[in-house]
Amino acid sequence: MVEIAGRTDIPVAVGAKAPLLRRLVTAAYAHGENGLGGAVFPEPKIKPVAEPAAKFISQIVRKYPGEVTLITIGPLTNIATALNMDSELARMVKSLVMMGGSLSGGNITPAAEFNVYVDPEAARIVFQSGIPITMVGLDVTRKTSLTDEHVRILEAGQNPVSQAAAKIARNAINHNREQGFLVGPNMHDSLAVAGFLEPSLLKFQDYYVDVETTGELTAGETLGYSPMSGDLQRRPESEKQAALTMQIRGSPPTLASTKTSPVVRDKFVPNAKVAINVDSARFFDLLIGRLSGKQ
Repeated sequence: MVEIAGRTDIPVAVGAKAPLLRRLVTAAYAHGENGLGGAVFPEPKIKPVAEPAAKFISQIVRKYPGEVTLITIGPLTNIATALNMDSELARMVKSLVMMGGSLSGGNITPAAEFNVYVDPEAARIVFQSGIPITMVGLDVTRKTSLTDEHVRILEAGQNPVSQAAAKIARNAINHNREQGFLVGPNMHDSLAVAGFLEPSLLKFQDYYVDVETTGELTAGETLGYSPMSGDLQRRPESEKQAALTMQIRGSPPTLASTKTSPVVRDKFVPNAKVAINVDSARFFDLLIGRLSGKQ
């Protein structure tokens, strides 16, 4: 990708081969064996840097403390590994914009979005790290369906990036139709990047977000607590205060143990800005305009 974009000045590091604690689950059924929807490109000439991704992330953040925003479009294993290796790293990260999670149901299970499902333990580490997080999840990415018209504009673009994007997009649309879907695919990862470039494309709400890691049917589910939901602004002042100090609870103790869940918060403290709506038309103007060379 960096060769096609003419940006071989951007270093590429090799990421983790497996989640922190689980066996690897991939999405080859959706994105092909090469992650590009089955679109085939020449083998790259450049080589990755010597350091693994987690170490490289730590080095970059330490070199530019307070300046680096991490944009994650996959499972959070590399970030969690970097945080586990370096206890001071979290406070040096300016922010993290992630494609992942959902407060409205999953896409790999009824509960979980794929990126968090693959490594829920890593996601929990990141959400509890104290890094300012922007979560761009299925709540908004499901509202961004790629169309044939978008692909035609890319195909008409007279630059390598537009042509490569058109090739991937055409394959993705064809694959979706072969699977019986009438619309899409949705631009999950692109929307997260766009949310960093142009935050006004999205509407956000503060949440405390945590990740289910032990549920046999719900592992990877992202749970959001927000006192701003519903009609809080119209409530009496006493009820507003009660909502703002609501306790966040984990599971109760079992008959076999008096131990309570470690996930207990005495009061609501948001740890993420969660995207809850998107201006889809403006997003595609930005995405297709950038790729096609019209912006």
